[in-house]
Amino acid sequence: MTQFHLNSIDIGVAAAYVLGLVALALLSRLKITTLKQQFLAAGQARWPVVGFTLYAATLSSSALIGVPGSAYAHGISVYNYDWVAVLVLTLFCAVVLPTYLSSGVFTVPEFLEKRYGRFARTYVSGLSIALMTFVDTAGLLFAGSLLFRLLFPALSLFEVGALLSLCAGLFLVAGGLRAVLITDTVQAVFLIGVCAVISVLALKAVGGWQAVVAHSDALRLHLVRPVTDDVLPWTGLVTGLPLIGFYFWCTNQYMVQKVLAAKSLDHGRWGSLFAGGLKLTTLGLLVVPGLCAPLLFPALEAPDQTFFALAFSLLPTGVVGLVAGVFLVTILSSLASNYNAAATLVTLDFLKALRPHTSEARLLLAGRLAILSVMALSILWLPMLGAIQDTLWNYLQAMLAYFVPPVATLFLMGLFWTRANAFGAACALIVGTTLSLGLFVSVEIIGILRLHFLVAAFVIFVVSAAALIAGSLMRPAPEASVSALVFTRAVWDRESAALKGVPWYKNYRWLSLALLLFTTFLVAPLL
Repeated sequence: MTQFHLNSIDIGVAAAYVLGLVALALLSRLKITTLKQQFLAAGQARWPVVGFTLYAATLSSSALIGVPGSAYAHGISVYNYDWVAVLVLTLFCAVVLPTYLSSGVFTVPEFLEKRYGRFARTYVSGLSIALMTFVDTAGLLFAGSLLFRLLFPALSLFEVGALLSLCAGLFLVAGGLRAVLITDTVQAVFLIGVCAVISVLALKAVGGWQAVVAHSDALRLHLVRPVTDDVLPWTGLVTGLPLIGFYFWCTNQYMVQKVLAAKSLDHGRWGSLFAGGLKLTTLGLLVVPGLCAPLLFPALEAPDQTFFALAFSLLPTGVVGLVAGVFLVTILSSLASNYNAAATLVTLDFLKALRPHTSEARLLLAGRLAILSVMALSILWLPMLGAIQDTLWNYLQAMLAYFVPPVATLFLMGLFWTRANAFGAACALIVGTTLSLGLFVSVEIIGILRLHFLVAAFVIFVVSAAALIAGSLMRPAPEASVSALVFTRAVWDRESAALKGVPWYKNYRWLSLALLLFTTFLVAPLL
């Protein structure tokens, strides 16, 4: 494996950055005595914090490694995951977020219980915890371990993963979600700056964008790829990818919890749209450097080394240490957010459900013990990722594609179809998950079926939706109270009347339209 080195100045800069940012987060924290403070940052976050923390969550160590690495290996198509996020976030602001906030829930599965009953909540909570533990958290540990194993080859994957996990867990237990939000806000600013510098230096080193175009295959510079493409066929782009985006931004506790921490609906909406705008910068910050890298390093041992090769080769002494510090704190804050979200689900969706009269102090203690449990499970799972032959990015996306479409079905159908009921939801979850497991084994494990994982996601969604419709029609309609959890034309009209006197720069609809137009202007030439 290629080895990189930090000199004493870089080590000092990295240590100072990490210690300073952790101290800032801990000094700014509240005294944590309630569940809302521990899990929702006491509902104090303003829109810039919401937007930055959402964006910083997507600039995880997995993304810093995976996006440039994918661009190095396959070209610009990885950017589809970013611009499609803008489309999903506009839907989130218009329909999903106001429904969440009006229902007064702490967790996404808690919302499902109000809509479909206890079975749906328990099922999705369990699935969410499993995905956070074995996909999100394990992926972050694997990505973080890559840097340290490049710097210190003697360390094992397990040793580095255990150390990172422990540090992140202690950080979260000490400071709660507010500490994570403060850290993520500062992180976003530093990450944007560091990645921008790397992008400019990479373009300068290769001779500008025209040099990239001249030395790249035409397909590498187009977002839309042939139906036979193994990386991201256009059929997957228009079907499965939006479904994964809907799950990630609208139903994933890890992300939604950051928006539920907003001080108001307006701040939640503005922050979400701000995050959407920031997501568009991924093209210049991460994708373009990945496109430049083959000209600078045509013989990397693995595409996942792209980000580190660029940083260690192009940045001066001191700045390299800053990058290492930023990367380390990115790992810690992302892991802490994952642990916090998983602990929220364990505490509120399982423990409190079984013992509804448990005091908040005991629930807080149970939540912190749950954090330690999730830490242990993710560490034990970590060595399994070392044996994966595919890239980390494909592993993460494929796991989501196979296992989240049934959950996306429940939300989409439940938000727009009043007739959907508990029995239909159970049918969708059971039938959809059975199909998910079957396709996963047939395509990814045995290899007897050739089907791209994004196309498989759409197949699972269609079957799950059919099961939900059939099951719902086999039982009586749900109680009239669920209509408050369904988005209808009447809800839109009432909000339209309320927005008439709001200035355009505070009206989320005009802001959403402006963001969509800018996205179209940016993406159209790349199609």
